[in-house]
Amino acid sequence: MKILAEVEPEVMVTVKEIGGGSEVKGNLADLGISEGTELTVVATEPVHVHAGPIALNVAAGREAVIARGWADKVYVEKGGETLPLLRLENGDKGTIKTLEGGKTFEDNFSVLGIEKGGEVEFVRHLADDTLVFKIDDKEINMGEGQASKVLIERDGEFIQINYLGEGDKAKISKIIGGDSLKEKFELLGMVEDKEITLVWKETSPPSPKRGTYVLAKIGEQLVTIGRGLAQKVRVE
Repeated sequence: MKILAEVEPEVMVTVKEIGGGSEVKGNLADLGISEGTELTVVATEPVHVHAGPIALNVAAGREAVIARGWADKVYVEKGGETLPLLRLENGDKGTIKTLEGGKTFEDNFSVLGIEKGGEVEFVRHLADDTLVFKIDDKEINMGEGQASKVLIERDGEFIQINYLGEGDKAKISKIIGGDSLKEKFELLGMVEDKEITLVWKETSPPSPKRGTYVLAKIGEQLVTIGRGLAQKVRVE
């Protein structure tokens, strides 16, 4: 047996094992893939994604920044096809089909206005900017993706600190992410109810990076499988 992500193009294989638990199996089932499925790899396709985070238009016209690692776990439906969020081009719209990562992950996305069944519009890839914040007279540097997990509250809505203007001051309302992230932020003094100020943004051009997806054919249907999922599938 070998991993689906390593299968050469034009080779037909049968899915023998799917690792990663029921959630992974469910996500693959949405694409029509389960144990026993026969498929032909059409291409292992590089896609012009960027290493940095992305901006989306989400519910009620809000814009949200999504860290690259989180964006990798989102699948959308567009034109009757289920495909990774990062396959969308600027201006494309899709309906959220799958959010990998469990309930906590879904809850974190919900705070940003992103939920299964909701429509999103891909706005743009963000440049790899460095944001310089100040808490208790201490300066903290972080990228757009990391900053996107720190929220303030304005007019009854949670807003990411990425959208603060230079010199703007606000109180941290919520941090979204796992325990390890919260512990890391706590060491920096970034905790709920602390006042935070955006001092300035250091802009830089985006650095292109190619991501890989597996394009496969099941019967007459083409499906796009993210590399993370393809690595969980063993075939022969």
